[in-house]
Amino acid sequence: MTTAAPVVAVLGLVAVGLAGCGENVPAFWQRADNAAANQCPRPQLVTGSEFNAQEAGLRALRRAAFRGDVFAQLELGSRYAAVRATDKNIEDPIESAVWTGLALANDEGYAPINRVNRGGWGGFRSKSRYDDCRAWERHVAYQRLDRQLSQMTIDEQAAVRDRMIYVLSTQDAEGYRTLARLHDSLYGPFGEPSDNREAREAIGQNANGSANPRRGGYHSATALFPRNDVDAYLYNYLATQTGDVGSYVLLKDFERSSPGRSRYGTFVEAKARQWVPPFEFYPNDAPASGVPFSDESRPRGDAYEYALGRMTELPFVHVGRALKYLGVTETVAVAPAALSARQIQTLEAMLGHDMESRLSYQEMVRAIQLAAVNGSSEAQLVLAVMYSEGIGVPPDYARAFHWYSQADKQGSPEAKFAISTYFALGVAGVADQDKAEAVAARIDSALAGFGPSASRLQAVLSQVSRSQRR
Repeated sequence: MTTAAPVVAVLGLVAVGLAGCGENVPAFWQRADNAAANQCPRPQLVTGSEFNAQEAGLRALRRAAFRGDVFAQLELGSRYAAVRATDKNIEDPIESAVWTGLALANDEGYAPINRVNRGGWGGFRSKSRYDDCRAWERHVAYQRLDRQLSQMTIDEQAAVRDRMIYVLSTQDAEGYRTLARLHDSLYGPFGEPSDNREAREAIGQNANGSANPRRGGYHSATALFPRNDVDAYLYNYLATQTGDVGSYVLLKDFERSSPGRSRYGTFVEAKARQWVPPFEFYPNDAPASGVPFSDESRPRGDAYEYALGRMTELPFVHVGRALKYLGVTETVAVAPAALSARQIQTLEAMLGHDMESRLSYQEMVRAIQLAAVNGSSEAQLVLAVMYSEGIGVPPDYARAFHWYSQADKQGSPEAKFAISTYFALGVAGVADQDKAEAVAARIDSALAGFGPSASRLQAVLSQVSRSQRR
């Protein structure tokens, strides 16, 4: 199956949206009743209604949405809300709320384009009217999101929030900056400027900021991300850690924007070193249709590419054990050639990837991650070492410690010893830097039959560390 056609279709969706707004939208959408005329135009058909075309279309839309395409995000929100009868089989309110929320938080949806003073009540408006149709889209998106969240449990709302945080965390500095705005009380409910018309509507205000008793606001939508300076500071700080210079400027601006904000600096810096995203990868659940929610985030930057290239240093037996744990194979494969095309396609189906019958480095990493998430202590230990060494994934001691801890909870003496080493050395990202705890952990590790020595740990884990190459 090729993906060129769906991708072209999605690109066409954006292109038509950009080109057609000025030709199809009334001058002032709030005075119009025709929703079809108000929205930004879409291609008449992105995909057909058949299952295979629907699945390919969803993957193409997700691929674009993970990269920040606001129209793809809006389209996914509509698809998972089953606005069209043909999408009833993929209906999922949580997934719909995720992508609708991401579209609202996306500055592509509200940043002014080619504004000009038209005079009268409308004031400064878009000459091309591209702003008009986007404003209508956000107006409808706020309504939909508020309705969906108001019908959810607290746990379901938390799932929406966690998924949004994960997707934004895969977008590097830009995503972290968006998360910072979502938690910053100086911005609108979804990080837009506080004077944005749809933001004011959402909190029940008129355009001039005065309360509107006839407009109650969208309480469920505006409460999704609680405002607090610590989290806003945290995500601004994480953005600077990506090396983005603009994020550093924004961080300093944040510190000066309100009295007392800078006093959180030391606390936030320590918290940032221990921060991990809510998921290892996007939850690959599937609605009744069986089309899984694929994680279409892709490695970005040289660090990711370098880490993936080092997968050659990981003996394939670890991937083989993960595949056996997941039920993909009946025996442990020791080389990629030992896998059949059908077995590879089984894993790709589980991940929601295109069926290419060829195991990529990214899918090898995902196999170990999926086994770890599903409870394999061995995969958890291997994944922890991968994060420690920067094999397959960029080095991240906070996430390495997380997976050592998960393996430790299942009784892994190797993981316990590794944790004791982290405690003793004071590694960044470790929650407890207590050397007394390190001694206790090493004793427990020894009692569990694992000799407390660095050489023993290296011997056990040498297959996935650089020591073997030395």
